[in-house]
Amino acid sequence: MKTSSIISSGIIAIGLLSLGLCLKSGLNSFSTRDRVVDVRGLAEREVNANKVTWPIVFKEVGNDLPTVYAKVSSTNQEIVSFLKANGISDAEISTSAPEVENLQANRYNSNPVPYNYSVQSVVTVSSNKVTEVHNLINRQGELLSKGIAITSSYQYQTTYDYTDLNSIKPEMIAEATKNAREAAKKFADDSDSHIGKIKTARQGQFTIENRDEFTPFIKKVRVVTSLTYYLED
Repeated sequence: MKTSSIISSGIIAIGLLSLGLCLKSGLNSFSTRDRVVDVRGLAEREVNANKVTWPIVFKEVGNDLPTVYAKVSSTNQEIVSFLKANGISDAEISTSAPEVENLQANRYNSNPVPYNYSVQSVVTVSSNKVTEVHNLINRQGELLSKGIAITSSYQYQTTYDYTDLNSIKPEMIAEATKNAREAAKKFADDSDSHIGKIKTARQGQFTIENRDEFTPFIKKVRVVTSLTYYLED
């Protein structure tokens, strides 16, 4: 009985010791796994716009609507001829329906007006020939010399877009991740640690903006990735 009791006590003691060691190991592991560093990685790239939309807006005024409409149609043809003569295809040109305003019926205008009607027309160029269209925009004075009064409008702005983001996404994500890892490694080195595996990773949203207000045809693409690394001794 005494011998059996001693053996049982020894087994219990060994079990408690093993349990203590397992708990210690688990706590150490938990403590180590709880040590993390959050970092962000930035990637930026400048690209040329690959699509341009150029609305050419003009107005004609007069007292006889059919006469004004005929003049609008003639002006539309002149603009289209100018564009096609400079390498723009029919598929890249669209002409919107004219917008007619009855000036005499405008109850918000109390001042006398010299004309009955104002008709606005928009000829829009939508093309991947960004350089060619940009050069034509700089030459629109040639239309003015033909008596075509091009008007500016906040509603109709020339826009430049970059539509090939998928082709540069993988490289930019890789660059942002690399930059984040370098930041994590610097932090680990400064704290006498080593970076371990990634705990979490979040890819930020890609943004495309004009590089500056003077060169809207050059875009800045930007992405930020957020990563969390485990730290190890």
